[in-house]
Amino acid sequence: MRNMIWGIALLITASTPIGLSNKGIDAVLFLGDKTLFGFGLPVSFLLVLVVYSCFHVFLNKTALGRQIYCVGGNPEAARLSGIRSKNVLTFVYTLSGFMCGLAGIVLCGRIGTASPTEGATFDTEAIAACIIGGASFSGGKGTIWGTLIGALLMATIRNGLNSMQAPKALQYVVIGAVIVAAVTLDVVRNKMEAKARRLAAK
Repeated sequence: MRNMIWGIALLITASTPIGLSNKGIDAVLFLGDKTLFGFGLPVSFLLVLVVYSCFHVFLNKTALGRQIYCVGGNPEAARLSGIRSKNVLTFVYTLSGFMCGLAGIVLCGRIGTASPTEGATFDTEAIAACIIGGASFSGGKGTIWGTLIGALLMATIRNGLNSMQAPKALQYVVIGAVIVAAVTLDVVRNKMEAKARRLAAK
């Protein structure tokens, strides 16, 4: 579906970025390019705080949030315990799509254009941010604030490379290496935890 929607977007726009300078769409750009309180506080920053706070409450204080952790850890065990795993997964994917759309609106406001190729590598960077923030690649672990820290680290790496005027190709290499390192650490951590549980059981 990702490739299908991406292809449709390329067809609609003829693979050309569309400028968003029309004042009639200020409401769309508001989340990405506006500031508040007269001292440059970005609306997007406040949006991040609100979204992360809502998700923290949702994942930790609601039954559906805890079910998401259970299904992430072991869908079959969750199903056998009475959780409708397929429904939970459908909800998660739908919510993920909604949040991607919201992120797209913010991005359009920040860069002032709608480009069908913008953010093509954001999916892998999002995975890396989650792993760096403490989420497990196998699912069932992690916190929303850890993910925020991981995202900030990824943004710091990218901004640092831009400040050093590193070539785009080198940026891909560095970010790819970070992703590989994060996944490797997660695998090692899971193996150590499994070993510790076996020793404790003995």
